[in-house]
Amino acid sequence: MTDKELKVQDKKEVEAKGELTKAGAAFTPNVDIFENEDALILVADMPGVSKDGVELNLEENHLSIRGQVASHTPATPIFTEYPTGDFVRTFSLSNIIDQSKIEASVKNGVLRVVLPKSDVSKPRKIAVKAA
Repeated sequence: MTDKELKVQDKKEVEAKGELTKAGAAFTPNVDIFENEDALILVADMPGVSKDGVELNLEENHLSIRGQVASHTPATPIFTEYPTGDFVRTFSLSNIIDQSKIEASVKNGVLRVVLPKSDVSKPRKIAVKAA
């Protein structure tokens, strides 16, 4: 298998540090993080999660993401190939992120969170004066 071929990745169930308040499985969503000059962009795969099922909380430099999968099974399953459940993940944010300007959107089970960099952390050119 070459580096450019797709690799199957299994869902990983969350190892709770305490007790979860909802019965059922919770999984860690797969996340890609990109960086440009102005922001970090976090893209999380949460299949089955709608806009109303996403909850983001920011507390003491920790961004927590929770995605609740809507139960819409019309009948009792006879056979299933993958487990369903909610998604939970937490990230620690550094001081380079302007926490007051964080934005999030979800489309087709993909959450996109834009974490803008603070002006202090953005690269800038310094003018050199003749003495």
